[in-house]
Amino acid sequence: MKKPVQKSNTSKFSFRPAGDRVLVKPESVEEKTASGIIIPDTARKEKPETGVVVAVGEGKRNEKGDVLPMRYRVGDKVMFSKYGYDEVTIEDEEYYVVSESNILGTF
Repeated sequence: MKKPVQKSNTSKFSFRPAGDRVLVKPESVEEKTASGIIIPDTARKEKPETGVVVAVGEGKRNEKGDVLPMRYRVGDKVMFSKYGYDEVTIEDEEYYVVSESNILGTF
C-alpha cells in the first residue's frame, strides 16, 4: 500500500519543486562589523547557508517507482551546503532550490 504524498503549501506562488527538492527562502545575514563597516561577500568565510522551507516536492522515487516521503516540511529552518543549490527569482524575490541530499539539518 502506497503512503499518501505530502502536498506542499504553495498558495503564495505557483512554483512547486520537482522530486526530492525543496524551495528555501534564504536568511539574510547582517554582515557588518561592530563599527558599521559592511563586509563584502568575497571576504566572508565559506559557511553553510540557512533558510526557511517554503515549498517541497513530492519526494524521490525508489527502484519500484514508489514515492519516498520528504523529511522536511514547509516552515522548517534548514542549513544546507554553500554550493548545493540553484538560485531562482519568483515574483521579484530570491529563493534557492535545494536537493534533499544537500540539506545538512534543521534548527
